[in-house]
Amino acid sequence: MNTPAKVLVAFVAIEHLLILWIEMFAWETAGKKVFKSLPENLFSSTKTLAANQGLYNGFLSAGLIWSLIIGDAIWQNNVALFFLGCVIVAGIYGAATSSIKIFFVQALPAIIALAVVYLSR
Repeated sequence: MNTPAKVLVAFVAIEHLLILWIEMFAWETAGKKVFKSLPENLFSSTKTLAANQGLYNGFLSAGLIWSLIIGDAIWQNNVALFFLGCVIVAGIYGAATSSIKIFFVQALPAIIALAVVYLSR
């Protein structure tokens, strides 16, 4: 992977670490600021569900970080493409079922990163 591809993969990974932090550890504080469409009274009762979602975001981030440290260039690209694809699917599903904003925040950066990684092969 070339440097621009690595930077974009790292950006998506960091974004998902931030989502992990909000959903797992700051759901009732920062979560209220990020997810303004949810009624405030739901944050306490959905804390466990949000933490579960955060854990999955952590797995996506871990896979992207892993792709950055793999020594073999072919495997590095393949792993990055796989996890970026997972992020894209999750972002499109979230946009279709929850909020179109999810497409722009989650899926679009991953689509751009996937295109740059693919073209860097």
